[in-house]
Amino acid sequence: MMFKGQKQTMAEKCVVCLLGLIILGSLFTGSSGVDDTHLFYSSGENVRLPCNNALSDCTSTTWIYNRDINTTSIELMTLGITKNYIERHKRLSLGSDCSLNIQKITEEDYGVYSCRQFVDEKQQGTDARVYLHVLQVTSSSSQTEIRPGSFLSLSCQLHTDGFYCDTLIHFQGVELIWVNEAGVNLQTDSRYKISFSSKHCKSSLTTRLLNEDLNREWRCLLTQRNEVKTSVSYTVKYSDAEVNQTGYLIRVIVIIVEITVFAAPTVILLQIICARRAETSV
Repeated sequence: MMFKGQKQTMAEKCVVCLLGLIILGSLFTGSSGVDDTHLFYSSGENVRLPCNNALSDCTSTTWIYNRDINTTSIELMTLGITKNYIERHKRLSLGSDCSLNIQKITEEDYGVYSCRQFVDEKQQGTDARVYLHVLQVTSSSSQTEIRPGSFLSLSCQLHTDGFYCDTLIHFQGVELIWVNEAGVNLQTDSRYKISFSSKHCKSSLTTRLLNEDLNREWRCLLTQRNEVKTSVSYTVKYSDAEVNQTGYLIRVIVIIVEITVFAAPTVILLQIICARRAETSV
């Protein structure tokens, strides 16, 4: 009897786990059968958010924005007309297919965008949702601290509702990968310390800078099921004083080399003259 009870408890746990997976999976599918869309872009890009339930006339289209599931909805467009009181209204426009266009997105633009249709003031069907996720790379060091020998810490963050980060990883196959200019994954290079936080959806890279790192580029790739969706790069720039000092040292070395090159024939000629004089005197 004890063994039977244990099996039943395990079965109940399995049912709970299965229900949890179904609920999480449903976050990525519209209840009306219209699939939710997930888009990944980098700061500064222009984006187009499709309206998958559009009617023939875009004057029936209303676009609604939520930062996350806990925030109040904001109408960006009502019946095809942009709300002028919205701070970013100048960056918004409606496409001929009722899509929402956003110019030069920032990390503040991430969130859930819902395309809703109205006819005679009555909503038609359910919302078609678009989840916009924005990728950004930042440095924790000030420009004056970026010099050979110092540590550089970079953060590659996917701005999204924190609740969705784990689901993006497990259900959408999303990864953040650091690579060098040649596209080689830096995860296995001992020079770099790379860590990931699902709580903040952020991959961090730390390394000690070398002289030859000037103008070197490191890139953070966002991949979905091994396909690159977007990326952001960071190029190492040393302070002007550091660059000037390096340039001065290079000039000194060049001068020394030039003097050596031009002086060598003279030294050899003097050695020959002295040797001949010594032979003559003998």
